[in-house]
Amino acid sequence: MKTPEEIFEYLKNEFGEDALTFEKGDIGDPWILVKAATIKNVSKFLRDDPGMRFNMLMCLSGLHYPKEEEVGVVYNLHSTELHQTINLKVRVPVDGPAVPSVEAIWKTADWHEREAYDMVGVIFDGHPNHKRILLPDDWEGHPLRKDYVQQEFYRGVTTRS
Repeated sequence: MKTPEEIFEYLKNEFGEDALTFEKGDIGDPWILVKAATIKNVSKFLRDDPGMRFNMLMCLSGLHYPKEEEVGVVYNLHSTELHQTINLKVRVPVDGPAVPSVEAIWKTADWHEREAYDMVGVIFDGHPNHKRILLPDDWEGHPLRKDYVQQEFYRGVTTRS
């Protein structure tokens, strides 16, 4: 079982220091910040490499960082074979929120990426069914963004209780 620091060093040797950085916040588990353009290759490597074997995407969540004018994606990965976990993060500008889809690597990403698009507005390039999943297709905005303003009416019906 590898520690997050060991996993980072392993990835750094494969992808270089420019593609990712190791982050350790004040609370919670450490994570690896991955450049958006690299996330698909890093994910495939983590799944397929015999020393990693991250065969399970436990969760994928969208986040909004309003002060930095960014949105992000958190990937919680687990190896059922090697009993190790790692968290990856990607951050992109709000005005260009595109991240490559990992749906072809972990099928469970299908639903999670659609939810992150629907709620936060992250666009997953290459997703086979990139559309809203929780809200109607013509809904305005992304409700989990911190600057979201709820529309007063939807198709003539109040959205407020």
